Amino acid sequence: MSVQTGRNRVGKNLLIHLLLILGALVMVAPFVWMILTSLKTLGESTQVPPVIWPTSLQWENYTHIFEMLPFYDFYWNTILTTVVKVVGQVFLCSLAAYAFARIEFPGRNALFIVFLSVLMVPGQVFLLPQFLIMKELGWLNTLTALIVPGLFSAFGTFLLRQFFMSLPKELEEAAKLDGCNHFQIYWRIMLPLAKPGLIALAIFVALWSWNDLMWPLIVNSTPDKMTLSAGLAYLTGEHTNMTNYPILMAGSVLAIWPMIIVFIFLQKHFVEGITLTGSK
Repeated sequence: MSVQTGRNRVGKNLLIHLLLILGALVMVAPFVWMILTSLKTLGESTQVPPVIWPTSLQWENYTHIFEMLPFYDFYWNTILTTVVKVVGQVFLCSLAAYAFARIEFPGRNALFIVFLSVLMVPGQVFLLPQFLIMKELGWLNTLTALIVPGLFSAFGTFLLRQFFMSLPKELEEAAKLDGCNHFQIYWRIMLPLAKPGLIALAIFVALWSWNDLMWPLIVNSTPDKMTLSAGLAYLTGEHTNMTNYPILMAGSVLAIWPMIIVFIFLQKHFVEGITLTGSK
């Protein structure tokens, strides 16, 4: 009986691993195809049937992208907007989350429900009002228009509120006995303990900001104020006579590697933060 149970367990584990390997291949295949296409000629990238491996590696595609577009400006704009948004959301969302989780005030739960209702509304609904606000403030074609709307989010507040609620109340009560006010409790006690949740939120915001396409295309039209995603859109057929797929894929490879590196180094904290956030 035990031998049969062991065989069943081995067979089940083998099936699970095969499914995971298959899923991993499906996920990795587009990235591999993007890298291979970035090293092809234009003719090879549009050939039918498709050419999988280029006959000659076209490394010059990675230099042509800098000649065709102000790629260094795209990089700087993307890095700056991403860093400021991450810092802003981690600080502002954690402040709001601490208030909703730890401070008793009239109508707290009702206000939080109203606050969460923002998550039910598609983001496209806010595009026109936000654009009009940026226009009235004179912020169009500036990095300010890219940064300010992303400094706060209802999702970040919800994520960190759940994390703060999972922390023991005894820590807060002990701090109050020592004479700490709410901001001191938040800054000295809660934030250090909420490090996994803060890192998880930082990764979410960084990925969202780095890959954001629609908002930068709407508020900015000058190339020197564009981000990577919006700048690469100018290589598509809408803006050129013909889409140069190898150059476009080379730019995409250069655009995604920073986020891959960030996730590789922080994935442990990211998983830990998401796990602990859902513990209560």
